[in-house]
Amino acid sequence: MPTKDQIARNEKPRPAQRGRLLALDLGARRVGVAVSDEMRVSVRALPVLPRGSWKNLVASVARLVSDFDAAAVVLGLPLRLDGTEGDAARETRRLARNLELSLEVPVHLQDERLTSRAAEETLRDEGAARAEINARVDGESAALTLRDFIASRERG
Repeated sequence: MPTKDQIARNEKPRPAQRGRLLALDLGARRVGVAVSDEMRVSVRALPVLPRGSWKNLVASVARLVSDFDAAAVVLGLPLRLDGTEGDAARETRRLARNLELSLEVPVHLQDERLTSRAAEETLRDEGAARAEINARVDGESAALTLRDFIASRERG
């Protein structure tokens, strides 16, 4: 829960230092998913979710939050390469607000610039075939976003 000072300054509370985090990479057709361990040392990609109706997406995410006992959800924020926000980033912010209203955990945003490209390169370097890359890239992108989020919180 936010403190009175955070509410007065309109600040979001910092995520708890322990507990699993769930990350989502919202795509047009699929949603990449990743989860951390309770100590936030390791991160792994999970199977992607289909990007269907809002109701189905919220139900799927709520189930994952419950199944993994996640302390918070992290959404990848698709900023432009120059760091500005376009339509996709504004839509992600809207979805983050709606998810936070629908879930019982905080929802945080994390810059996801170039994570899909980095995930593809990593999978290619591992020797994955094109079909495997296509199947795994969204989850791996969510995992990279989650690692970045955790690292940024450790720095301060």
